[in-house]
Amino acid sequence: MKNPYEVLGVAATASASEIQKAYRALAKKLHPDLNPGDKAAEEKFKEVTGAYDLLGDAEKRKRFDNGEIDESGAARPQHQFYRDFASSPRQHPYADSSGYSDFMDEDDAFAELLRRSQRARANRRGADLHYRLPIDFVESITGANKRLTLPEGGTLDVKIPPGLIDGQTLRLKGKGAPGTGKGGPGDALIEVEVLPDRRFTRDGDDIAIEVPISLSEAVLGGRVRIPTPTGDVTMTVPKGSNTGTMLRLKGKGAPRRGGGQGDEFVKLKIVLPKSPDPELEAFIASWDKGKTFNPRED
Repeated sequence: MKNPYEVLGVAATASASEIQKAYRALAKKLHPDLNPGDKAAEEKFKEVTGAYDLLGDAEKRKRFDNGEIDESGAARPQHQFYRDFASSPRQHPYADSSGYSDFMDEDDAFAELLRRSQRARANRRGADLHYRLPIDFVESITGANKRLTLPEGGTLDVKIPPGLIDGQTLRLKGKGAPGTGKGGPGDALIEVEVLPDRRFTRDGDDIAIEVPISLSEAVLGGRVRIPTPTGDVTMTVPKGSNTGTMLRLKGKGAPRRGGGQGDEFVKLKIVLPKSPDPELEAFIASWDKGKTFNPRED
């Protein structure tokens, strides 16, 4: 096993945030879903995940730095010497032969040390495994059922709750690495990445969208189709609307934690025809009030 600090490319003095940042950058680059068929990237991703599982947990990192566990998270055998017993609360540990009983019950003292190590690991809980799951913006608002392909093989079915935000971590109990003995398996910790959407942006529980309208719809008003995370709806554009006019669709945003929904804000943008229109040009040329209006007067 490689040194986890070297795998993540950070110093042993790195802060928790620096370790997380290094992991996220490597995981995003090496994730099997982004590198289909690349076995080298898959193996590297396993190394990076294992390293972060160790260093991303404050307690495990402390034990590793103190030499109590190795790079795989397994406990190292603890050797005891005379000074360990001399400093213990018991008085005169070697006053009689009973002080040696821990070592000499069997003929082979080294075998006893191995047995101690095995007993310590016999009921060890499995490690938590860390994964990253990209989802669409709309799925983060409405919720979804996703299937995550694991770098070590197999899949995990993940239920995305409605209203989830970018960077939120989901815990799947018992879906991590298997434990030993009665320790039980660890958990799967899934950090969700919400992918950008070319239509929507999010601000808290509200979402926003910019919708093009024609000059006729701006001047005369009209009914237009507006995309929402749950499907298109029809909305009335008032007469005399301008670029920048903001309309609201109540309850079409993200779910609120205390109940209810945020809103969707629709920003209008007037768009002229792509090809020149002689009829429109002739009208504008003869429109006297249009010539006197100065939109920059303020």
